[in-house]
Amino acid sequence: MDEQRMVKLHGHARAFRLLGNGPTVLLLVHGIGSDCVTWDTVAPAFAERYTVIAPDLLGHGRSAKPRADYSIGGYANGLRDLLGALDIDRVTVVGHSFGGGVAMQFAYQFPERTDRLVVVAGGGLGSQVSVAFRALTLPGASVALGLSHLPPSRLALGALRAAAGLVAPAALAADLNEAYTVHTGLRDPAARSAFLHVLRHVADWQGQLITMRDRAYLAQGLPALVVWGDQDHVLPVEHAKAAAELMPGAQSVVLPGIGHFPHREAPEEFVRAVTDFVEGTQPKRWDARRWRHLLQTQSADTSKRSSSTLEDAKYSTSTPTADSPHKACSDPATHPAKDVDE
Repeated sequence: MDEQRMVKLHGHARAFRLLGNGPTVLLLVHGIGSDCVTWDTVAPAFAERYTVIAPDLLGHGRSAKPRADYSIGGYANGLRDLLGALDIDRVTVVGHSFGGGVAMQFAYQFPERTDRLVVVAGGGLGSQVSVAFRALTLPGASVALGLSHLPPSRLALGALRAAAGLVAPAALAADLNEAYTVHTGLRDPAARSAFLHVLRHVADWQGQLITMRDRAYLAQGLPALVVWGDQDHVLPVEHAKAAAELMPGAQSVVLPGIGHFPHREAPEEFVRAVTDFVEGTQPKRWDARRWRHLLQTQSADTSKRSSSTLEDAKYSTSTPTADSPHKACSDPATHPAKDVDE
């Protein structure tokens, strides 16, 4: 991928990569503990047609890791501000895992800036999440995570990774390999602190805390695509079905034999699915009157719709972890945040 660039927003360094120069802009949002490198298997192919922006979220990668707001809404605000700094008004937002929740939140907070939405094995579609992530929300997790980076622990984890590559099913081995990469990126105490702040904002020992169900009706008319692997060991594939039910008209692509990282495990299929979706849909144009009409006529019905979808989505929990600016519908994940520094 192209050389990483830096920009300062609100006094904090933000790293990002910018590729291509097509009129359609793809904003690629990585997951928790990851960074923009996760997209290096697909971003160059997208850049042949589109402008591609792949940031490191605050607290991740080469971006600053201050004591700050690591909420979903704060991240959505930060993405809006990055786009403003780059003089880009509208995007097709693509988010993986935690980044899927951020993408949905961006579409909810800034529907006038959202052309399309792509959720890749995204959070916020059900309560289920792997046991390992739930365990990391418990007291003492910070100490345990720190100890796991001592040399003996790193050796043991490396051996486990190697063994999994030999004996585990391919999708599970791939998920464990990506989890190991995330773990390696948490050697820096500041990165670990940011990781735990993010995780405890979106989950606890019982599962995910953030949901988009109650606001999903606002996604009417927004072109949406959900991509999942049917062997996902972090977030169950059944959440893709829940997303299709929550967002009428959303397209769904389930990749057989693929785990939690479809864009890395099946890059050609992933690029084809997203490209077909973008080329086959028209950007959504936000209508304020329609937005108000939906809020006034459908808002009261969401609790019933959300609870019924939740009952349908009670699936078994999985176990292991882890420049041609395009000028300026909506979707949910949590409450809109104030304009605060990330």
